[in-house]
Amino acid sequence: MHFLISKQRSIFGVFLCFGLFLSSSLKAQFTINADSAFNAGSPNSGRLWGYSFGDFYYKAHSDSLVRGGANQYTGVPAKRNAFAFRRIYLGYDYNITKKFSAELLLAAEDNFNQTSLSGTTTTSGDLLTNNKISFYIKLANIRWKNIWRNTDLVVGQVSTPSFPLLTEKIWSYRSIERTIADVRRTPSYDLGVTLQGKFDNKGNYGYNLMVGNGTSAKPENDKFKWFYGDVYAMFLNKKLVFDLYADYQRLNWIDGFHHSRNMVKGFAAYTTPKITVGVEAFINHGKNDVVGINGTINDTTDANATGLSTYIRGSIIKNKLGFFARFDTYNPDTKYDNTAFTKYAGLTSAYEPNNKENFITAGLDFTPVKNVHFMPNIWYSQYKTQQSVSNTDHDLVYRATFYFVFGK
Repeated sequence: MHFLISKQRSIFGVFLCFGLFLSSSLKAQFTINADSAFNAGSPNSGRLWGYSFGDFYYKAHSDSLVRGGANQYTGVPAKRNAFAFRRIYLGYDYNITKKFSAELLLAAEDNFNQTSLSGTTTTSGDLLTNNKISFYIKLANIRWKNIWRNTDLVVGQVSTPSFPLLTEKIWSYRSIERTIADVRRTPSYDLGVTLQGKFDNKGNYGYNLMVGNGTSAKPENDKFKWFYGDVYAMFLNKKLVFDLYADYQRLNWIDGFHHSRNMVKGFAAYTTPKITVGVEAFINHGKNDVVGINGTINDTTDANATGLSTYIRGSIIKNKLGFFARFDTYNPDTKYDNTAFTKYAGLTSAYEPNNKENFITAGLDFTPVKNVHFMPNIWYSQYKTQQSVSNTDHDLVYRATFYFVFGK
C-alpha cells in the first residue's frame, strides 16, 4: 500500500511540475505567434507537441519456447487479440533566449520482458503495479546553442547519439518497430552531458559526443559511465547518408572479473521523398558477458553479438499512400560453442545468447491527412537455437497500426 501511495504521489508530482512549467510561459508564449516565433528561436516562445501510436493486433502463431526476450510480443499466446498503445509522448520545448532553450518530454510506453542469468523471464517497463499505463520523465535538458561555432552543449536527460538523432529518423517507422540497436536496448536517452556539432555551415558533416550514467531514466547505480560518439557525412544534397557510431561502458571492474560492453555500428542510406533504402549493422563486444554451462561447470567467456538490418520505404501515391519493408538478422554470440557447453546464460539481459533471430516486417502507410497514419502490417520474428538440439520456431502477428502527431 505504501508503494502504491508513493507511486501515485510521484505521478502527481510529474504532472504538477509539467503544469507549473507550462503556466510559467503561457502568458509570454501567446502574446506572439508561437509556431513562427519558436522556430525562429525568439526568447520566451514555446510549443506543446506530442504523438501516439498503437495497434489492433492478432497473434497468429507463438514460439513454443517463448523466446525473444525483450521483443514486442514475447510471451503473448497464440490467437490473442487486443487494442494496445505502444507509445504516448507529450512534450514541451521552450526558448529561454536565443542562446538557451529547454526541453521536457513525458513518455508512456509499454512493458517488455527481460531474461535473468538463471533463465527467469520478468517484466519491466512503464506500467504501474496495477498494469495501467503511466507517464514518466524521458527528457529534461537545457541547451546552450553555439557554445562555439556550430556546436551545442546539452546538459540533462537527453537523446543519445546511438540512433534517435539520425538513423531512426531516416528509418522513419519507429511506430512499426525499433531500429536494430534499439531492439537490443542500446540507450536512446540518458542523463549526462553531450556536444552536438557540425563541421560545416550546411550540416553535411557532423558529430555527437556524450557521457552519461548509462541507466536512462533510472538513478546511477555504480561508478561507471557510458561513453557515446558518432560522426556522420551527407552527400548529393543530403540524399546519401553515412554514420559511424561507437560506445563503451564498464559494467563491473574488480580483480579477477572485468565485465564491459562496447558497440561499433555503421549505417548507410540513400533517401529521397520517393524512395529510401537503408542498411545498419553492428558488432557488440561483451567482455566476460556470458556464462557457459555444462553440468556443474560454469565458465565466464567473451561474446560478440552481430546484427544487420536492411529496409526500403517509399511513396505509391504522393502524401497519401506509402509502403515499407524490412529484414533483420541477429546473432547474439558468434563465439558460441555447443560442444563445450550445453547452454549459455547472458549477463546482459538484452543479449540472450542461445538463439539467433530473423525479423521481417512489411506494410502499407495510408495518410488521409498530414500527421495521421493508418498502417496495416505484419510482424514476424523467427528463432533458431544454437544448442546441439536444434529448434526453430517463430512469432507471427498481424497488425493494424495507427499513428498521429500534433504540435509539429
